[in-house]
Amino acid sequence: MIELVPAIDIIEGKCVRLSQGDYGRMTSYSGNPADVAKAFADAGVGRLHLVDLEGAKVSQPRNLPTLEAIANALDSRIRLEWGGGLKTEDHLRSCFDAGCTDAVIGSTAAKEPATFETWLEKYGAESIVLGADVRKGRIAVKGWQEDSKIGIEELVERFSRKGLKQCIVTEISRDGMLGGPATELYVKLKESWSDIAWTASGGISSFRDIEELDSKGIDRVIIGKAFYEGYITLKEIEQWSRNA
Repeated sequence: MIELVPAIDIIEGKCVRLSQGDYGRMTSYSGNPADVAKAFADAGVGRLHLVDLEGAKVSQPRNLPTLEAIANALDSRIRLEWGGGLKTEDHLRSCFDAGCTDAVIGSTAAKEPATFETWLEKYGAESIVLGADVRKGRIAVKGWQEDSKIGIEELVERFSRKGLKQCIVTEISRDGMLGGPATELYVKLKESWSDIAWTASGGISSFRDIEELDSKGIDRVIIGKAFYEGYITLKEIEQWSRNA
């Protein structure tokens, strides 16, 4: 069964969501991020996707105290994916020291691929995740504020030869829009690189979308706005996670 990965996006220590990566279209949600994370963990999920949106925008971590609070609130068996502003090895070490288990690297992988390859070798494929944020087939960087000239296939092919085992693909045009995921894109990527664990991100509106991705053999799916807006419930997440 596909693994459910609830998302917690963070600005100023608070849970928020953006629409299509637009910082001007932000919705804040009640609840301390650590409490929200604990509720997901109690529902049986084994992995959380945490994003430092401020860090992504300014190219350095801004919410590591929130990460530390989340890590301290949870069982150590819960995997914590953390992304946003990880541009240097000092950033990376700080992220791991604060409690993340999986560092999600996006802009640096696209703009400095040799650096990403070094981190992949040093920290291991079980701890380094490629965050491929895609707009019209091209990789977007710097918190989705800029588009690069690199296509996702080109990027994945390069890193697959270096041992890449985890990749999160966000179709930006669908993120936060509740319009359904880019299923064809994920299927194409899974067929081309079957040994990589693929995480679908963006557009999830209901469990029907999740069931479709599951039927296509996609490994993981991030749940964000659909949960916070009430289209997917904590009980549904618990039922799926307990049966996985």
